[in-house]
Amino acid sequence: MEEKGIDKNAIIGFVLIFAIMIGWFYINQPTPEEIEAQKALAAQSVTEEVISEKEFVTPPISESETTALTPKNNQLSYEPVRVNTDHFELEFSRVGGQLTAVTLINFTNHEDQPIEIVQPDFSDLNLKLVSAKGMNLNTNELYFEPEVVREEDQTSVIFRSEIAEGAFLEFKYLIQNDHYLIDFDINTTQLSPYLSSQPAILSWNYTAPRNDQSIQYENRYTRLTYRLEDESIKKLSATSELDEEEESDLKWISFRHHFFSAILGSKSKFSKADLTSENLVKEESKAALHTKRYQALVELESLSRGSNESMYLYFGPTDSKTFATYSQYDLIDSIPFGWGIFGTINKYIFTPFFNFLAGFMPFGIAIIVMTFVVRIALSPVTYKSYVSQAKMRVIQPEVKEINEKYAKNAMKKQQETMKLYNLAGVNPMSGCVPALLQLPIFYALFSFFPTSFILRQKSFLWVDDLSSYDTVVDLPFTIPFYGDHISLFPILASVAIFFYMQMTTGQTMQMQQQPGMPNMKFIMYLSPVMMLFFFNNYASGLSLYYFISNLLTIVIMLVIKNYIIDENRIHLQVQANKQKPAKESKFQRRMRQMMEQAEQQKKLK
Repeated sequence: MEEKGIDKNAIIGFVLIFAIMIGWFYINQPTPEEIEAQKALAAQSVTEEVISEKEFVTPPISESETTALTPKNNQLSYEPVRVNTDHFELEFSRVGGQLTAVTLINFTNHEDQPIEIVQPDFSDLNLKLVSAKGMNLNTNELYFEPEVVREEDQTSVIFRSEIAEGAFLEFKYLIQNDHYLIDFDINTTQLSPYLSSQPAILSWNYTAPRNDQSIQYENRYTRLTYRLEDESIKKLSATSELDEEEESDLKWISFRHHFFSAILGSKSKFSKADLTSENLVKEESKAALHTKRYQALVELESLSRGSNESMYLYFGPTDSKTFATYSQYDLIDSIPFGWGIFGTINKYIFTPFFNFLAGFMPFGIAIIVMTFVVRIALSPVTYKSYVSQAKMRVIQPEVKEINEKYAKNAMKKQQETMKLYNLAGVNPMSGCVPALLQLPIFYALFSFFPTSFILRQKSFLWVDDLSSYDTVVDLPFTIPFYGDHISLFPILASVAIFFYMQMTTGQTMQMQQQPGMPNMKFIMYLSPVMMLFFFNNYASGLSLYYFISNLLTIVIMLVIKNYIIDENRIHLQVQANKQKPAKESKFQRRMRQMMEQAEQQKKLK
């Protein structure tokens, strides 16, 4: 068989074709001017793909007429618009006409860097409009021409995007030099002939940056909060991996991250909103940069009617004194004072009082002074509690005698003990009532110190920041539920509460032989250990308060015991009460009858 070789003529043909193609591409390559024109057309195509000029203009305009993405001379500038005030460094993008960066120049984070409350690439504010033919127009895809008007005490930044000839979409930001609140207006008046009746949707995707040394602690107070038109305050979950809610008639939406907030509010109301909060914190980490990802989709009905929408944006501290400047919007309700009576105590008593003290004394001293005032105010409750304990001590010999006499008959022992209490005028639960009365104060302060902005980055003794934990030793490892550091104030508070409980549970431990009584000795040792572990990662201002509070309580109880209460006189009073006819309440009578019936049934068996 004849072997076929390589056809030289075919090879020459392929080479010539290849050379012709290279020459053709070289001759027809675009000039630099054509390249610039192509870039402008690429930017323009975003609008043309989403919604054509014919969609918005009646009668249709010719293809040669300009669009929103084609400024004069086909020269697009993407240089950000920057505005500086007494509080901000602001940066606006010409694409979307939105704020892309907000830096609070008067505050720093845990790394001594200015607070970037809005970070580039971590915030997107988009308005979606629907045309009469059902096509969507997204503003974060549009090019806007800016106009900046600077005055002595304020700056106006106006972004306009020409959707059709003579028809503009306009965003207006009014920034006052000494305010954290920015007026934000949207104007669609000229577009009304081209819009459908469907509500415009304003969406804000926002990721909260980390600003504290403990991301888990900061994340605990990072939460989406919103206020309804009926003045009620609602929140999405601070701990769930994902939480979603649909609401109607909202006044404002707060993307709070502990001590700072990004708030979107309406000067009328948002008719409807879909809200989402996604938790980004899985564990304690020094490398993590963000806490939560938020999203708000709000309906703006007025824009679909070709009208204006007046709103505002707040970027600043979550601080009651700052929010008081904007009292017409009730932003103070976004502060987590606590629920129910606890929040009321914080909002109207502790916060104003502490702000007053901190106005003329160091913050650590102000905490100590407030602790003195609270403990002195509660001293009558402490007195009643101690009198009850003294009465219990006085009758302990009789209680011990009853326990020994009826050691084998628990029911009879309980009956005789109750009878002794009734004759002596002693209520074993009276010592618990004062403690219950102090609970609202305890829980109110538990919410006050971790959320009090005025304590942020304020030092005292060895503490650098009273709003965060103090560190005296950094551990090379992490102890579960405790952390990677040792805080001193929780140790001092735990020692103080241990001695306080030793003083107050002596007679209770003697009553342990009675059925149903808890092991108070175990509780006496457990409570300080729990405080040590729990408060190690909590605000040092709170640990300072409990340390001073327990010390003062111990001192007050020693004063009451040694200088106010005469136990001999109490003993005589108890004995005198035993001689009087016993007064039995309905509850006591029922309890006695039930015990007697139970005893009779036991005998019958």
